[in-house]
Amino acid sequence: MAFVLAPGQAHELPHAAALLDSLPGIPKWVVADRGYASHAFRQHVWDRGARPAIPCKRNEAPVACPDWIYNNRNQVERLWARLKEWRAVATRYEKTAPSFMDVLCLKAACDWIRR
Repeated sequence: MAFVLAPGQAHELPHAAALLDSLPGIPKWVVADRGYASHAFRQHVWDRGARPAIPCKRNEAPVACPDWIYNNRNQVERLWARLKEWRAVATRYEKTAPSFMDVLCLKAACDWIRR
């Protein structure tokens, strides 16, 4: 698993391709929400040998996105909800990026141990 801390005012899509390339293996599916719906990113996923499960934007023609795999995206959403229960994560109490990453890693490790 990997993540990148992006500025609050910037979109995460430019970082998504680099994160996908940093994975040690080739995933079977790449599940993302509608914010990652771009033809270039979908093509990058296909080029890596994975299948994208990314719903299309409302103003685009529908693409194949199986509901049964997309429904597993809620696991990531629930993880972020548990991380944000910690005040230091929810309010970004730490001012520098390295110390905020440390807080995220610490809370994620505590969550992993608890489960």
